Amino acid sequence: MYIETTELLSEFCYRQREAEYVTVDTEFMRERTYWPKLCLVQVGGPKEAVAIDPLAEGIDLSPLFDLMNDQNVIKVFHAARQDVEIFFNLMKRIPSPMFDTQVGAMVCGFGEAASYETLAASLANAKVDKTSRFTDWAQRPLSEKQLSYALGDVTHLRDVYLKLKDLLARNERVSWVQEEMEILTNPSTYASDPQQAWKRLKMRSEKPRLRALVRELAAWREIEAQRLNVPRSRVLRDETLLEIGYHPPREAKDLARIRGLNGGFAEGRQGAELLKAVARALELPQDQCPKGEGRRAVPSGIGPTVDLLKVLLKYVSEEHGVASKLIATTDDLENLIVDDTADIPVLRGWRRELFGDLALSLKKGKLLLGLDGKNVSVTRRD
Repeated sequence: MYIETTELLSEFCYRQREAEYVTVDTEFMRERTYWPKLCLVQVGGPKEAVAIDPLAEGIDLSPLFDLMNDQNVIKVFHAARQDVEIFFNLMKRIPSPMFDTQVGAMVCGFGEAASYETLAASLANAKVDKTSRFTDWAQRPLSEKQLSYALGDVTHLRDVYLKLKDLLARNERVSWVQEEMEILTNPSTYASDPQQAWKRLKMRSEKPRLRALVRELAAWREIEAQRLNVPRSRVLRDETLLEIGYHPPREAKDLARIRGLNGGFAEGRQGAELLKAVARALELPQDQCPKGEGRRAVPSGIGPTVDLLKVLLKYVSEEHGVASKLIATTDDLENLIVDDTADIPVLRGWRRELFGDLALSLKKGKLLLGLDGKNVSVTRRD
C-alpha cells in the first residue's frame, strides 16, 4: 500500500498498535543538503507493509511518530544509525524500543557487518533486488519498481528479525544485543555539536594552537552549513579549512590567497565571519587550547603477546559464533596487556564473560594455547 494521506496513515498506525513489532526503513537524499531529506518511509507490520510518502501535500506524520514512540511495539531496523538519525531530527526523540538486525546478526555469528541482502538470503530465503538503490527518491511519481524495491526492505526484514530473535533466545544472548543497542539509543550519538565537528578532520599536527584554529573554523563551518542546509564541503572544503589553520589569515587579502577561495568569498559576509573565527582562536589563552592526545604509549616487546591474544580471540569468535570485531579490537588487547583493570569494553559485561577473563588467564600463564592437529586447543592449568 502507498500512503499519501494522514487518514490512511492514521488507520495503518492504529492497526499496528496491537503488533509485537514493526519493521522500518527510510529512503532519503542528502547529496545537496546538510540535513537528510526524508523521501519515503517503509513500515511493515506482521500482516501488512506500506510505503509512506512524507512529501505528499498536506500529510501529517504525527501518527507515524506516535508509533515510533509506542513502548509496546518494537521497531526493527537494519543498520539503524542513519534511519534513527532522521527520526531523531524530526521527532527530537529516538524510536523506542528498538532492535537492529545488523547488531543481532553480529552476535549470532553472521560476520562483522552483515548486509541486508546476506541476511535476507540466509534467513528469509529471499533474493533482494538492489537495482533501485541509487534512485532519486525525491522524484514523483514513484514507479512500481521503486515501490516494490522499497517495500522489500521491510517485508523480508520481518523473517530476518524473527529468525534472529529465535537464535538469540536459544543462545541466551538477548541481553548481549541490549548492551550493544545502548549506543544507538543514546541521543548524544545523533546530536550535532558544532564544537565537536573538528574531531572529524584528520590532522597531521598535535600543536594546541593549530587545534584551536581548526576547532573554531570547523564550528563556524558547521553552523553555516546548518543555516544554509547545504553539505559542509559547499561552505568550505576540508583541505581548505586545514590550510587556513596552518596559515591563519589576518585580513581579507590574506584569506583570498588561500587556495580554494576567491576574492568574493574573502570580501563577503562569510569571509568576515571566518576571519573572526581565526581571531578568536589566535586570542585564546594557551592553556585553553585543546591539547593533542598524543600517541598511546605501547610497551615494546608486547607484539607476540598481542598475537597470542588474537589467536585466542579468533578461537573464541569461531567457537561461539560471534564476530571477533564485536568482541575486542587490537587497541583493547594492547590496553588489557598493559592494565588488568583497564576501562575497556572487553573487561565488561558479556565480553568479559566470553573472552576477557580467558584473555587475563592467558596473560597470567593460567591458560595454554596449543595445536591439536589442525585445530587450536585451549587448556586451563592450575
